[in-house]
Amino acid sequence: MSKKIIIGIDIGGSTTKIVGFDLTNAKSPAEQKLIEPLFVRATDPITSIYGAFGKFLDVNGYSLSDISKVMVTGAGASYMSKPIYDLPCEKIEEFKSIGLGGLYLSGLERGIITSCGTGTALVYAERGNDPKYLGGTGVGGGTLVGLSKKLLGMDNVNHISDLAKEGSLDRVDLKISDITKQDIVPGFGDIMTASNFGSVSDLATNADIALGIINMVFETIGMVSIFAARNYGIRDVVLTGNLSGVYQACGVFETLNKMFDMNFIIPKNSAFGTVIGAALAGSLTGNQL
Repeated sequence: MSKKIIIGIDIGGSTTKIVGFDLTNAKSPAEQKLIEPLFVRATDPITSIYGAFGKFLDVNGYSLSDISKVMVTGAGASYMSKPIYDLPCEKIEEFKSIGLGGLYLSGLERGIITSCGTGTALVYAERGNDPKYLGGTGVGGGTLVGLSKKLLGMDNVNHISDLAKEGSLDRVDLKISDITKQDIVPGFGDIMTASNFGSVSDLATNADIALGIINMVFETIGMVSIFAARNYGIRDVVLTGNLSGVYQACGVFETLNKMFDMNFIIPKNSAFGTVIGAALAGSLTGNQL
């Protein structure tokens, strides 16, 4: 018996991600089965699209006849000029995909969904309504890689993160306690940043610099997310995108949780939030959760 699979593809700047929902015999959204997401790297969008599609079919043992629809999102979606293998294809706005995916992964009724990719995009999502794009910042994974390449001669995020595990911010960042005795946020003066890279020591190691770069990127993402959440009177922020899986993310955002009474969430499969949202838009769930 042929299956009924909805595929989502997120065509990004450096990777293409793919995921599926198995709707075979599903009578409600709760019965839809999420098929394990995966990604491929390629030098151009078209190559990565077909590479991801072929890999997905091979890994999961599916044939083209099992695919009911393909939902495409991401910056690279504009390069698609025709349907993939003549299958029904639909392009989904990236910010809608971010919102749908963030709510699905977190189980929240509403929240700020922060997509941490090459840059950072913020979306307000609420069940039953279309997600709303709020803006974002150019600070993101591209910033981390670009600065690390120039300052450290490294451009692999995993290697940069591993190096940073041996680093200390004490030789890089200026803390609130360095410039005032006033405890602006009680109990956090010794760790609250007054200026990223504001106190770089001549003795700072490459590991210290690596940690400083990662910390600066995450603190910037965290603060713009906090401002967006406060504008809606909520505490919940869901972090998705490739950068959310970097080792240091949990520590930085847990500190921000305590410091500003927030609830930053990094759910399982957070790196695949956008592509999951794209697939959801074509599933039984439809455009709204």
